[in-house]
Amino acid sequence: MSALNFKILAYEDTPLGPLCLRRRELLAQPGVIVTEVSLNHEFLMSSYNTASERALSSVALELREGEALDVLVGGLGLGYTAREALLSPRVASVEVVEFLPQVIGWLDAGLIPLAAELKANPRLRVTRGDVYLRLSQPPSRLHDLILIDVDHSPDERLTAANGFFYTAEGLERAKRHLKPGGVLGVWSYAESSPFADALRGAFREVRVEPVTFDNKLVGEVQTDWLFFARP
Repeated sequence: MSALNFKILAYEDTPLGPLCLRRRELLAQPGVIVTEVSLNHEFLMSSYNTASERALSSVALELREGEALDVLVGGLGLGYTAREALLSPRVASVEVVEFLPQVIGWLDAGLIPLAAELKANPRLRVTRGDVYLRLSQPPSRLHDLILIDVDHSPDERLTAANGFFYTAEGLERAKRHLKPGGVLGVWSYAESSPFADALRGAFREVRVEPVTFDNKLVGEVQTDWLFFARP
């Protein structure tokens, strides 16, 4: 692969391991440019397959009635979950809490595909922090939607410290941050029956939504999983 169709945009050390942002042209689809992220030498996300990240917002919005909605997103990534929420005129504000300052730096520097659009939207605020830590503490304000896209899955986490969120006690604490009738949504690359059971123990209504798509990057059909819960 030549330097003309492959470029490392950023490569930085983080507490979670080496973080890489790269851009490349798909050899099988000339002219198609994708932006990809890897963490600790493991593939994390791509601008090519974003259906499940977008559905995390769109399905949660279907479940939540009302106007002037307040949305909290855990994990900026490439910005597709936040952007999908911002596309709804029913959403008044979106706060994204991102653990890695390097990822926020990519947005500020315009390195991710949606950077210009996101930075121009006055309803968006990006905050450096640990969304799991925030949700474990007493709330300072309540949200209509809380959307989490941080770990690979409830059972395969970026760090062991994130595990508390997925427990019965962690979910009870997170639930306190929702307005009455609010929705918690969690992204996962794999189904997790233990997490679904934990949600059912803490919430009145739970919905598990598979999102299946043809992942041409790896040449196979792939299913991501979305977990939604309402108190």
